[in-house]
Formats: sequence, C-alpha cells, structure tokens
Amino acid sequence: MAIYVIDDHPLMREAIVMVLRRVRPGSEVVELSQLSDLDRVVAKNSPPELFCLDLKLPDTVGISGVKLLKGQYPHVPLAVISATPAADVEEWCTEAGADVYVEKSAGASEIALALRAMLQTDTEFGEAEEGAAPDTKLSKRQKQLIVMLDEGLSNREIAERLGISEHTVKVHLWRLFRRLGVKSRTQTLHFARMHGLLSS
Repeated sequence: MAIYVIDDHPLMREAIVMVLRRVRPGSEVVELSQLSDLDRVVAKNSPPELFCLDLKLPDTVGISGVKLLKGQYPHVPLAVISATPAADVEEWCTEAGADVYVEKSAGASEIALALRAMLQTDTEFGEAEEGAAPDTKLSKRQKQLIVMLDEGLSNREIAERLGISEHTVKVHLWRLFRRLGVKSRTQTLHFARMHGLLSS
C-alpha cells in the first residue's frame, strides 16, 4: 500500500512527504504534480491507502480533484491539504467526499497529527474490532465525541474542551463516522440513540 501526495508545488510536496516519512517510517510515498498522471502512476506502484491532495492543480478546478479521486477510489481516505482558507471551501470538499481538510498554514506539526491519526489502524487508535457490540466497539474518546455532538458543540468548542486542535477533532470525527458507517453528525446521533449510546 502506498500514500499518494498530489501537489504541483515541489517544496510543499517535499514538505508533506517529509512529514509522512516521520509519521510512517518505511512507508511507500508516491509524488505527483497533477491528477492526470494518477492512473499511470498507480499502475506502476502499490495500491493507495491514503491520498493527500492539493486543491489547486494544473488540471483541476475547485473541488473537481476531490470528486475525481472519490469517484475512482471511494474507499481510500482523502486528506485535502490546501492553502485555501477552510472557511471558503471545507464544506464543499467534505460534501464532495474529502475525509479531512487541513490548511497548509496549520504547519507541519498539525498536518502530522492529522495524517498520523488517519493512518493508524483501529486497534492502534484504541477502537475495538469489527463485529463488537455498538457500545463496546467505540473508544472512550469516540463516546465522548457522541456526547459532545449531542450537546451541539462545534468542532472548535470540542477542541477547546478536549485540549486538542480542530484538525485532530476532524480526524476523530472521520474515524467515528467510518466506525459507525455514517456520514454526518445527524446520522451519528440517530445511530447513537437507536443503539442506546445516549442516555436521553
């Protein structure tokens, strides 16, 4: 399995690769400068386990790259790492299928935290194996998240309460959604109520 970094800026691409090598030593990291090369490059390398995608590429417009990747690889996690402010495009990216949106201005340590969490296995992340009962297959942190979602807290408010970054909250939510087989906060709360994960 390989991690694909798709960014047309050589210095930024190199920086993300360096972060990935620190987060996952020994992993295969493949670099691309545009999406049109993807099929050819994947054919020559290992199947993807994670995509790190810049929004502004020579052959993409807006969120077209997100849609293209998710159309071809719907089950491969996708982290958008972009210079565009999250307030401008994060919601569109998420609706198009991106799992996590990280601003490049967040810095190497924040990017590393988000990518490390996306690459960890469920066991490493403190989650139970598939097939466990709903109340036991979640980590303590995920159960906390469900309660805070029920309280209506925003990502920023959750981050402040837990003493973690907003990017880390986003990754925790992504893992929670994936674990429950849902796509939104509303679906998460519906699942939680149906399975007795909330007292009310």
